[in-house]
Amino acid sequence: MNYILFDDGAWNDMLPISFTRPVAEIRVGILTIHEKWERYLNSQLSFLTQQYLSKKFPIQLQEENVLVNGSVLPSKELSQAIQNLKLNEYLIRDKIVIAARFSSQEVNLVLEEEITDKKAVEYTSEIIRIDKPYQVFGLNDQALRDDFKLLTAGRESQPISESVNVLGKENIFLEEGAKVEFATLNAQNGPIYIGKDAEIMEGVLVRGPLAMCQNSAINMGAKIYGATTLGPYCKCGGELNNVVMIGYSNKAHDGFLGNALIGEWCNIGADTNNSNLKNNYSQVKLWSYTSESFARTGLQFCGTIMGDHSKCGINTMLNTGTVIGVSANVYGAGFPRNFIPSFSMGGNHGFKEYRLKAAYEVADLVMKRRALEFDQVEKDILAEVFEMTKVYRKSF
Repeated sequence: MNYILFDDGAWNDMLPISFTRPVAEIRVGILTIHEKWERYLNSQLSFLTQQYLSKKFPIQLQEENVLVNGSVLPSKELSQAIQNLKLNEYLIRDKIVIAARFSSQEVNLVLEEEITDKKAVEYTSEIIRIDKPYQVFGLNDQALRDDFKLLTAGRESQPISESVNVLGKENIFLEEGAKVEFATLNAQNGPIYIGKDAEIMEGVLVRGPLAMCQNSAINMGAKIYGATTLGPYCKCGGELNNVVMIGYSNKAHDGFLGNALIGEWCNIGADTNNSNLKNNYSQVKLWSYTSESFARTGLQFCGTIMGDHSKCGINTMLNTGTVIGVSANVYGAGFPRNFIPSFSMGGNHGFKEYRLKAAYEVADLVMKRRALEFDQVEKDILAEVFEMTKVYRKSF
């Protein structure tokens, strides 16, 4: 069977992280949602997403296809229910379309037509759906534990060096090439997964759950609290608490980052600190692109949401519940505003538009450092986001 991950209304609610990817390409736990579904369905999946993202994330159609909601996390029971669908049937839960089976000629109609009782199959178990950015770090603890079981079942960890202080050894897994020396790993409260060729340097203190994906690194003397995920090629130092970095981003130096979601190709300068708790302990509000206003999160702890290609200069201070768009450049003394639009540069002293050409030049240099090409497809995505977000820079 051919499976396709589709974006529903959750894509709008996941901005700014979803400006540059389908929701299913967001990492929560160890794996992205896409990678989870591939393992549960034992199949490669393509995407039905925004038109401007479709060159990077194309759709692949066959005679019969199953659409799967990319914002829903898989489980064994849910995967089985999807595989049991008959042609022209929908799997729904509380009016949310989880999956639909259809022929290739109907791809443009499936999500638009009215779902009748005849076509609908009600899924009665609970589902976990990601439709707000802060849910990524909020659900990261359980997702990390689930992924740890999925990835390590029936496998044996690489040996842990005798120089490492270990608590809860049975909950620690090292992939091939992983390096840990003279660090402290406490997995009593949650698993620690160290991916292929990842490294924990000397003097690091880790309290799980922690996931380190391929080629990620934690620098000397860092303090890491769970549930934290470092995507591929991320480098981190200082203090982290309940942070998800999707991949290819750096926070290499001292400074605190807590209850945060960081996109790809971001850099957080030395001694940058974010607040994740208001002084009056009240509920945090976050900028919502859907309502174009600050919306209640229901959270007491909520730090920073940062879109792809954004940067913070040294000693940047970020207020509780700060949302930073794509390719923003934040610097200077004092607290900047807590909604920083895409392609803006500045800080407490004010902002101006960050030129698209300059953003291209930086992205090209940054991606070359990881032996990746900033090609025309990537340029076109950033150009579209630049146009989409102009309205938020009108006051500059």
